[in-house]
Amino acid sequence: MPTNLPSAHALRPTAQAEAAIWDIAAQVPDPEIPVISIADLGILRGARLEGEQAVVTITPTYSGCPAMETITADILGALERAGYANARVELVLHPAWSTDWITERGKQNLLDYGIAPPTGRSRAGSGGPVPLRLGPPPVVPCPHCGSSRTHTLAQFGSTSCKALYSCRDCLEPFDYFKVH
Repeated sequence: MPTNLPSAHALRPTAQAEAAIWDIAAQVPDPEIPVISIADLGILRGARLEGEQAVVTITPTYSGCPAMETITADILGALERAGYANARVELVLHPAWSTDWITERGKQNLLDYGIAPPTGRSRAGSGGPVPLRLGPPPVVPCPHCGSSRTHTLAQFGSTSCKALYSCRDCLEPFDYFKVH
């Protein structure tokens, strides 16, 4: 997992005390994909102080994500070790998480780890209805060899937000982080 996150992350607070809380939470890795931080995955949505209490806001990749309990515990543990004994984590479901929130560094970390990052942009943030996707699945380059000769093995991979693909050239299976 990267240890030096950019201080210019779009959601990072500008106030020093709140930025310090953000920086602590931003170091927490995703428990299912430990090479990407919750900040780079787009799960970390905010950090603030309410009086003396540190409050961190997170949004799950999908509403039933089983990793949220672990992420919450990891954030609280990191904050406690940093001296925030009475911290709180808020889970926010609206707006729904989108793969558009994954940073470029996060996409590169996924690729380096052998997970194909999303191949496009979500339409969920457009304000209108999300169209039903019909037709063939997207062409997803293999994260191992770069070949575009890949095919879908299963709509769901190791987690619900990923599909399982295989490469026809190097014959390796891999997860693809579906656009949503």
